[in-house]
Amino acid sequence: MVEIERKFLVDDPEHAILSACHSFQIFQGYISNDPARTVRLRIGEGKGFLTIKGASSADGTTRLEWEQEIPLSEAKALMPLCLSGVIQKIRHHVVEQQQLFEVDVFEAAHAGLVIAEIELKNAKDKIQLPAWIGKEVTGDKRYYNSYLAVHGIPS
Repeated sequence: MVEIERKFLVDDPEHAILSACHSFQIFQGYISNDPARTVRLRIGEGKGFLTIKGASSADGTTRLEWEQEIPLSEAKALMPLCLSGVIQKIRHHVVEQQQLFEVDVFEAAHAGLVIAEIELKNAKDKIQLPAWIGKEVTGDKRYYNSYLAVHGIPS
């Protein structure tokens, strides 16, 4: 499966999450953070997921992604195999102008970072950016969760 998405920093997190229709906590770790084949373990909403992502396109919008739900007990058992640097965040589903934005409010070591992502059907799709959206960071590897887990928030 191909994942197509764009990422943005959020200038006004409080305004962005006011209209959240669904929110939940996520814990994720990385079994591999090699940019050519990232392997992520995620726990959220009482479920576990194993995800493999390929290298990003030159513009950072597109990459191969395979994701499989796994039993929560297995996800918890595998978490100790992850590299150091677990990501903790609250994900808010925010619908603006009939578009779904996933707004991640990072916690713990990454507190203060807020990123909005929007998945697209086509890399050329036009999107309407809400007023609370800030700088686009699509393709900036410093804002990939696998990079953040190791290096922290970019300065």
